[in-house]
Amino acid sequence: MTDNRAQRTKVVAFDCDGVMFDSREANRAYYNHVLDYCHLPAMVPEQLAYVHMHTVGESLAYLIRDETTRKAAEDYRRQLGYQPFLKFMQMEPGLVPLLETLRPGFKTAVATNRTDTMARVLADNHIDHLFDLVVCALDVQFPKPHPEALIKVVEHFSVSAAEVIYVGDSPVDEMAARAAGIAFVAYRNPDLTADYHIRSLAEVADLVGL
Repeated sequence: MTDNRAQRTKVVAFDCDGVMFDSREANRAYYNHVLDYCHLPAMVPEQLAYVHMHTVGESLAYLIRDETTRKAAEDYRRQLGYQPFLKFMQMEPGLVPLLETLRPGFKTAVATNRTDTMARVLADNHIDHLFDLVVCALDVQFPKPHPEALIKVVEHFSVSAAEVIYVGDSPVDEMAARAAGIAFVAYRNPDLTADYHIRSLAEVADLVGL
């Protein structure tokens, strides 16, 4: 990051899935469990890629086209919860050391398309205290790729878009950051168009001049 950008950055925001956590296996187990309950086949790779990036509502609409079956799936997944699948989530190496290094000099935030599972993910991994703000899909009218979640981050901290960077790993993260006017840091995805590409979370500290 240029010295100018490093000096201006005040807020570091993160996507959850694929950045803070390797959650692909958790998502696979979760959605396949719901599909099995509905007597539907397990996801194919294209479907797994979709649910990795989108809200649970969007994902179930994509996976289950029949409205009656989808409503039954929605009802079931609300009583099911995400707790049984947390064991499949793996925290990304270096996340906690990075957050501890960033704070208190920088504000930290999460902007994710997760919905009612996000608070549990943070609490059960004992990292909820390391974030100043969490914006999930329940907190916005329009989830990513719409920029609303990132605009909420900007407004919450009373900063400019130029003072925020967003670390994400998917096209919806890229689109949201671009629409919000926020510098985008692509994590382990060289196919994305980004201001910066990184292979490890530790590199974020270098980007902001630490």
